[in-house]
Amino acid sequence: MSTLRPTLEFLLYDWLHAESLTERERFADHSRETFGAVMDICERIAREKYAPFNRLVDTEEPRFDGERVILPRATHEAHAAYVGSGMLGAAQDYELGGMQLPYTIEAAAGTFFATASVSIGGGLLTIGNANLLMAHGTPLQREVFARNEFSGRFSGTMCLSEPQAGSSLSDIATRALPDGPDFEADPLGPRYRLRGNKMWISAGEHELAENIVHLVLAKIPGPDGKPVPGTRGISLFVVPKKLVDTEGRLTGERNDIALAGLNHKLGWRGTTNTLLNFGEGSFPVRGGAGAIGYLVGRPGEGLRCMFHMMNEARIGIGMAATSLGLAGYQASLEYAKNRPQGRPVGPAGKDPAQPQVRIIEHADVKRMLLAQKSYCEGALALLLYCARLVDEQHTGTPEAADEARLLLEVLTPVAKSWPSEFCLEANSLAIQVHGGYGYTRDFPVEQYWRDNRLNMIHEGTHGIQAADLLGRKVVMEGGKGLALLAARINATIERAIQQPQLAEHANALGQALQKVGAATKAAWATANAAEALANAVPYMQAFGHLVIAWTWLDVLLALPAQVERPAEEGRVRAARYFFHYELPRIPAWLRVVETRDPTCATMPEDAF
Repeated sequence: MSTLRPTLEFLLYDWLHAESLTERERFADHSRETFGAVMDICERIAREKYAPFNRLVDTEEPRFDGERVILPRATHEAHAAYVGSGMLGAAQDYELGGMQLPYTIEAAAGTFFATASVSIGGGLLTIGNANLLMAHGTPLQREVFARNEFSGRFSGTMCLSEPQAGSSLSDIATRALPDGPDFEADPLGPRYRLRGNKMWISAGEHELAENIVHLVLAKIPGPDGKPVPGTRGISLFVVPKKLVDTEGRLTGERNDIALAGLNHKLGWRGTTNTLLNFGEGSFPVRGGAGAIGYLVGRPGEGLRCMFHMMNEARIGIGMAATSLGLAGYQASLEYAKNRPQGRPVGPAGKDPAQPQVRIIEHADVKRMLLAQKSYCEGALALLLYCARLVDEQHTGTPEAADEARLLLEVLTPVAKSWPSEFCLEANSLAIQVHGGYGYTRDFPVEQYWRDNRLNMIHEGTHGIQAADLLGRKVVMEGGKGLALLAARINATIERAIQQPQLAEHANALGQALQKVGAATKAAWATANAAEALANAVPYMQAFGHLVIAWTWLDVLLALPAQVERPAEEGRVRAARYFFHYELPRIPAWLRVVETRDPTCATMPEDAF
C-alpha cells in the first residue's frame, strides 16, 4: 500500500477536485482535512488488521462444525475494526448514524481494505443491501433492517442464483406464498412463506453479526394461482436469519433458513460462500411451512429493485479487482527492484565477471511493470470517476444528475468488467515478474491472481456485462448515454490537442472513438440482436480500452505542464504505454463486430 495513498490523493484532489463537494449542503460539515482523517483510519485498520492476515484466511478456510460456521479470530477482529470505523454507514444521513461522506471518499477509502485483504472483505454486500432497502423498502423495513446493517449489528446478502438457473434469473424456482389471510397486515410488510434453494451466497452464514438479512428473489402466484413465467413474476423479499420484532430486537426464533453446504473456491477463500435452503423444514417457524419473508417494493418488481444493489455491487467488484491488481503491482515492483538476475544486453553483458543487474533494469520487466501500472491506475481512476458520478447523481443540479445517471448506465458494465479482465492480467504479469517464485505460496502474487479470477464471474459474468453494454446501454434512450460519453471524450480531446506533448494521444483517442462509434452502428445494421451480440465481448474489450485511454488522457491534463516529480513522470509513462501498446488493439477487436462475424455463433456443436 506504499504508493496507494499518494495516488488516491492525486486522483481525488488534483483530478476530480473532490474537495469542491464540501460546497454542497449535504457535505458542508466536511473538508479535505476530515476526508484525510477518514483515509487515515481506514489505512491504519487495513495495515494492522487486514494485511498481516491475508495469507492466514486463505489457508484457514471457513468450516462448518454442524452447528455454526467457524472463521479465524483474525476475521472477527478485522470485521469488528471495520464496523468500528463507521464505514458501513459512511455515506448515510446523520439521523441514521452516518457521516454524510461523499461516496467518492467512501470508495477511495475502501481500496485500503481490498488491497490489504479482499478475502477478509469489507461491507460491500451489507451496504448494498441496506441501500436497496433505503430506496425500495417501507419506513419500518428501513428502520428495522437497514439501520441495523449500517450500524454493523446486522449483515446483509443478496440471494439471486440457484443451482439449476445460475445467471438465468427468469428460471429461478424459489416460490413465495402469502402467509395466511392476514399476510398483508404484518407491520414489517406483506408476509410470505418462501421455499427454494439459493447458490453462491457470499457471507450467507457466519457469526460476525447478530443477524443476517437476506434479500431473496422468488416468484409469487399470478391471478390464476400459477407462477408468472419469465422475470415478470419475480418479487423481492427481506428474509432475516433470525426473526425480529418491530423494534429490531431478536425474538429468539430462528427462521427456516439452513446451510446446505460451503463452496470451496479458487480464491476469496476467507469469505464464506454458501448454498442455502429456504423453507425446507430444518427450522420450522411459527407453526407453518416455509421461511418467513417480507415483500420489498411491489409484487413482480423484484428484479427492478434488485438492480439497485446489483449495479452498486458491480462497481464494488470493479474496485475489488482494481485493488487486487494494485496489490500485485506493488509486490512485483518491490521484487523487481531487489532481485538480481542477468546482465545488460550488449558487449558489457557478455562478461560473466560483471555483477548481475536487478531485473527492473531489463526492458521486458519494465514492460510488464508498465502494463500493470497502466491497467491498475487507469482502472482506479475510472472507478473513482464513477463514484464521483454517484455523488453528482445524488447532490448535483437536476441537469447534472440526469447526465450522471446516463453516464453511469453506460459505464457500469465497463467499470465491472474491464478491471476484472485486465487487472487480472496485471496479476498474471506480477507472477511472471517473480519467475518461478511467483508460482509458489512463498510470495503473495499467486493468491492475488486466484482472488482476482473470481471477479470476471462475480455480479454477472463477462458475457452478461457485454450483452448489457452492446444490447442495452449504448442504444437505450436512442443512444443518449453513448452520445453523452462521446461528448465528454471529445471535450477531453479538444483540451489535450492544444498541448503539444498530448496532441498525439488526443488524435489517437479521436480515431478510436470514431471506430467504436462506427462499430456500434455496424453491429446493429441489420437490427438482428443475435447477429449484433454474437461478438459482444470483443466490443466490450474495445469499448473498455477506449474508456481507459480517455481516462488516462484526462488524468494527464491534471498534471503540471512541466513534469518534474517521479510520480508525475510515472503517470506520463504509464499513459504513453497504454496509448502505444494497448490502444492499437481496438481495430482488431472491432473487426469481427463490424462484420457481425458468425464464426462463433454458427459453430456446430458436434464440430467441437
